[in-house]
Amino acid sequence: MPISFSDPAERSETEPRARELSRIAGLMRITLTLTLILLAIWLVGDVLAVIFASALIAIVLHGLARMLRRHVPVIPYQGAVALVTGVILIAMIGLGWNSGPAISDQFIRLKQALITQSGELRSHLSGSTVGQMVLDHLPSSLGGNAAGTANLGSLGSGLAGSVTGLLSSVFGILGTLLVVLIAGLYFALTPAIYIDGMLRLVPPQHRPAARELMLTAGATLWAWTAGQALDMLVVGMLSGIGLSLIGVPLALALGVVAGLCNFIPYIGAILGAVPAVLLGLSLGTHEALFVGILYCVIQFFEGNVLAPLIQRRAVHMPPALAILSQTVFGSILGAPGLILASPITAALLAMGDKATAPLEDENQTRRAVGEVTEEEEKQKK
Repeated sequence: MPISFSDPAERSETEPRARELSRIAGLMRITLTLTLILLAIWLVGDVLAVIFASALIAIVLHGLARMLRRHVPVIPYQGAVALVTGVILIAMIGLGWNSGPAISDQFIRLKQALITQSGELRSHLSGSTVGQMVLDHLPSSLGGNAAGTANLGSLGSGLAGSVTGLLSSVFGILGTLLVVLIAGLYFALTPAIYIDGMLRLVPPQHRPAARELMLTAGATLWAWTAGQALDMLVVGMLSGIGLSLIGVPLALALGVVAGLCNFIPYIGAILGAVPAVLLGLSLGTHEALFVGILYCVIQFFEGNVLAPLIQRRAVHMPPALAILSQTVFGSILGAPGLILASPITAALLAMGDKATAPLEDENQTRRAVGEVTEEEEKQKK
């Protein structure tokens, strides 16, 4: 037992002061850690986006491999990952061999049609005062007259320029995708190595909780990705079938565009509808109106029927938070941040839900703000 020669009165005065200083030091450590994380995201955000995209690919391969091993347990894990990867590659090569020329031809024609239609729309807008006002406030990247402004992603790419510049100039977009796919495959083959490597950066007493948080984030991303893939497939098929019934040309390419854009919640629905509406205008005002109604009906079905069914097994993301996350990550990381904002937010929400204690009464705030009354709550029970 340690012996202290200090006066008990002095210890009673210094111990609260020491505890207060310890709390201040802990708060400063947390603040410094968060500051360094935000600075790293700002400076090397493009590299972090590539790493996260690779991890997302790895989670997909890992989830498919575990599903295969659940039905065929004799297959080793690495063999299951290799088999799943091979099946996906064969399916993509087969699709490209059979339907690639038709799809590429439709996309080339779609690009030419959109260029022609956007030029006609610009000429039409230039003929009126209101149209000219719209063009003056529309960015030049969207065909307007306003000069584009730099975002945080371009300002913070200085230190990451050596890496991302190499990917952009030498390999290009296809090279970056190849890097993401290869890294994702290696992540999926031996995920424990990379998880344990990250755990070594965490103090030993916090490693069990950190491992649990990472596994929770991985499970959430798998559920989110699987649900989003189903959502994209349904939206793409409904869009393509509906456009073909209306008589809009290039319905197959427009359906693929609508499905791919639906990976980005809310904003993606608008991005996928714009090309179809533009081509609808080339046929007439009524056709463009029908196209707009079609996309509104599809998004209503997706938002009120399909998405709630999918979100039963995935994390529920409030719409306002989803849109704000797209704005934040899009301003920091650019286009990759806009695409990856939803899965990043889903993982963060899952880890936050796992790390914090649930509320004692989840309906107390709803009653306080008037969202639900006690009578309505009793009727639901």
